[in-house]
Amino acid sequence: MIQHLSSGPAMHLVHVARQPIFDLSGDVVAYELLFRGRMDAIDAERRDSYATSQVIVNSFTEFGIDEVVGDQACFINLTREFLVGELPLPFGPEQVVLEVLETVEVDDAVVDGVTALVEAGYRIALDDFVWGSGHERLLPLASYVKLDLLHGDTGHLDELVANCRKYPGIQIVAEGLETPAHLALSHKYNCELRQGYVLSRPQVLTAASISPSRLRRLELVGALSSPETDLETVLSIIAHDPALTMRVLRASNSAAVGAAFRISSVRQAVVMVGLDQIRHWAMLMVVDDVTEATEAQLVEVLTRARLCVNLAGTFGADPDAAFVAGLITAVAAMIGMSPAMLAHHLPLTDDIETALGRGAGQLGRLLRTVEAYQRGDFEGLAEQYSGTDLTRTVMDAMRWSKAAAVPVR
Repeated sequence: MIQHLSSGPAMHLVHVARQPIFDLSGDVVAYELLFRGRMDAIDAERRDSYATSQVIVNSFTEFGIDEVVGDQACFINLTREFLVGELPLPFGPEQVVLEVLETVEVDDAVVDGVTALVEAGYRIALDDFVWGSGHERLLPLASYVKLDLLHGDTGHLDELVANCRKYPGIQIVAEGLETPAHLALSHKYNCELRQGYVLSRPQVLTAASISPSRLRRLELVGALSSPETDLETVLSIIAHDPALTMRVLRASNSAAVGAAFRISSVRQAVVMVGLDQIRHWAMLMVVDDVTEATEAQLVEVLTRARLCVNLAGTFGADPDAAFVAGLITAVAAMIGMSPAMLAHHLPLTDDIETALGRGAGQLGRLLRTVEAYQRGDFEGLAEQYSGTDLTRTVMDAMRWSKAAAVPVR
């Protein structure tokens, strides 16, 4: 599991907690993903749309959902804004169970929204279910009902369970299990799934990250909201922001789970994810309003990526692949990871993975040349590069990067 705890000034830490959900035999069959604002946080602290957006963005585009839950299902709490379609869900229904929080007022708009989600293939769980709260309107649409045995009214469990059992497609999740007595109650009522501290506490996962600039996110949302979305404009906005590029690559990794398709350019990643999904991710990033990297740090990353593009022809490397490889090496340095480790979690083509992992191939030679120049190792540079002075090429990359790092206002 990814857990990179660099303390450098160029990055910040992102967190998500996961708590296992077990079946009757004691096997983990799913994880509930929970918001955590700090690595040492015990409780979620907040369960609003901001928290949900952070859980989604961090799980899918910072860690990668395969790193967080593997091939298991994940339960994600949703607020009203997501249920009625005011905020988008940027993932498909295959691996995700949508939890309707007990704080959501179930009115006609929520029923219509949940109905549409179920028709789209999503599974629904009713969190902390209480009869008479209005959430019983959603029972015909639900796949799971979660009963809180710690804070709930256990005196009416007979009636509550009996009402749930009228819907044969529903599995009951006993949650809040903190004592052997709670566990015994879950056995008594034949709850199919169990969750709680007596079985396993939430594990907080932490990773280093840089954030897309707020202006870039808004610019991307605007471009994607145009009646005639221009792919080249979208690609330009994404490619000019290292953090946006990394998140799109992460999202393409989630889209590529189980597929053999590998990418070698930002264009391929955008095509794989799809403009609609890119729009959804951009909107959630606006909600996920966290500290961003400085303009100087972004220029540094973009300069390396652009320098790789400028030198690609000299080494017989593909310019698009050179941009991706150069950007990944720079981002890895910012967040305290090795390029090989970062590349391992992305659906990159073999030539990029080989270059980042072993420094092999034409692309590997190119990266070694750029790295030697940037650290002032001119002896090492001479071993890799026999061309003319790089100063003019580097200055061109710096000019391009400074212009690219500042969105048009």
